[in-house]
Amino acid sequence: MATETVENYIKAIYVLCRESPSGEAGVVRLAQEVDVTKGTATSMIKRLAKLKLVKAPRYSGITLTTMGKKVALDVLRRHRIIETFLVSTLNLDWADVHEEAERLEHALSPRTLDRLDEFLGRPSTDPHGDPIPSASGKVSELRGKALSAYIKGAKVEIVRILDQDRAFLKFVAQSGLKPGVCVTVQALSPEGDSITLQVKRGQSVTLSSSAAAKILARLQ
Repeated sequence: MATETVENYIKAIYVLCRESPSGEAGVVRLAQEVDVTKGTATSMIKRLAKLKLVKAPRYSGITLTTMGKKVALDVLRRHRIIETFLVSTLNLDWADVHEEAERLEHALSPRTLDRLDEFLGRPSTDPHGDPIPSASGKVSELRGKALSAYIKGAKVEIVRILDQDRAFLKFVAQSGLKPGVCVTVQALSPEGDSITLQVKRGQSVTLSSSAAAKILARLQ
């Protein structure tokens, strides 16, 4: 059984690999993600390689082995089911549940996790739109592209928030742009580097292109 520290590293590597165009995680970025020094991260990578959870060739990036991916998906499943429970059942703010889920994800037994999943109705995504891996380790990634990629007049449904920084999630919620909400692209301003969305009739919100790139949507 993996320790809490090992699980945190493996989960971080999985997410970084998914975000990276090369499909690999870098040591510096990993150290930032788990909030340690580069030296500490390097030492842990060597340990993970000995445990056959990662591959880290010299002068190359870090990737997960089949065993490592299994561990990562198990941790992500626990994390995202817990976040869903905290938001939908306990009514915690979606901007605050990440740290709570970080604490709880290592403590749940498989049996308790399955009962919790059943209680929630076997959700396919968490409150932020992140896909919840199945008990067998399958992940159904939602198809969507950044809001900033759509043309004027496009009617889209928001499906996922990529940046889960607390301040950004607060902004998204205040702007009425949570997953499941349908919006229309009202205007694009290359000069102002912004996009204006009609959220409700008579209600619009303007985002910078960088903010819009962190919100995924699909055509209605």
